Amino acid sequence: MSLNAVVRKPVQPVAPDKKPQRKLQPVTRPAVRRKPKLAYALAALGGALAIGAAQIALSLAITQDSFTLASLSSQQRELNLQTHALQEELTGLSSPQVLASSAAGLGMVVAGSPSYLRLSDGAVFGTGAGADWTSTVNPDGVGAVSNSLITEPPPPPAETDGAVTEQTTQDLPPAITDGLPSPTTH
Repeated sequence: MSLNAVVRKPVQPVAPDKKPQRKLQPVTRPAVRRKPKLAYALAALGGALAIGAAQIALSLAITQDSFTLASLSSQQRELNLQTHALQEELTGLSSPQVLASSAAGLGMVVAGSPSYLRLSDGAVFGTGAGADWTSTVNPDGVGAVSNSLITEPPPPPAETDGAVTEQTTQDLPPAITDGLPSPTTH
């Protein structure tokens, strides 16, 4: 192909009235940035410090509550053990064998045959005699069966100089405050 075959566009003449527009423009100075005001910076810093202080205060409150909860749980465990020990002691003291021994120690005797009183005419049915002063039942005698729940009841508190001495209660197992005991390993 030849160059003559290429279609050429005719160049349009530039009108003398119009100047060609220039693409280049002078660089202008950038706008001056204003300094941030000190009050805004202090307010932002104060807000951040307030948020940090609130987080620390909440963390301390939660930690204190967890220690209080642990202390109360330990007290509850000790009270449960003490309640269990007192319940076992009450069970032993309320057994028929202990009641019979206590009654015999107070001088009570087993009644004889019962007597009945008819209210309409005041008639007495039965032997009409009181119980002997000697009991036929000895709760602490040879036929008594030992009871593992029975311990000697504590003596009544002794009075000395007008003050009553307190009896020590049954010793309880030590409270586990540092976790479960474990052997030392290497």
